[in-house]
Amino acid sequence: MENLIFKEESYKIIGICMEVHNNLGAGFLEVVYKDALEYEFKISGIPFKREKEYPVVYKEQTLKHSFYADFVVYDRIILEVKGISRLKEEHVAQCINYLKVSGNSLALLVNFGELKLTSKRVVL
Repeated sequence: MENLIFKEESYKIIGICMEVHNNLGAGFLEVVYKDALEYEFKISGIPFKREKEYPVVYKEQTLKHSFYADFVVYDRIILEVKGISRLKEEHVAQCINYLKVSGNSLALLVNFGELKLTSKRVVL
């Protein structure tokens, strides 16, 4: 088995996501899950920033619209939160773009919209 980057941190983040999903279930708007995640990160003492802004640079020009990560956890893992019926390839592509813009190497894409929590690791 290959070594996973940020293995312990990822397990803690996914564990918190499972806790939120187990308590709330599917069907809420994304913002509700984000509020619950923020609460859980705080009481767990896990460092995070919600809606962290990253400027987008195109041909050495900073564009007027920035990217806002749902969460940056441990100052190096992007947590992208969804509340949809199922994840699609465009959500993975979105995470890849977020990693490029942020300079981070791992994104966790988590979907609370299904009966069972689903997640994907996206590595750049």
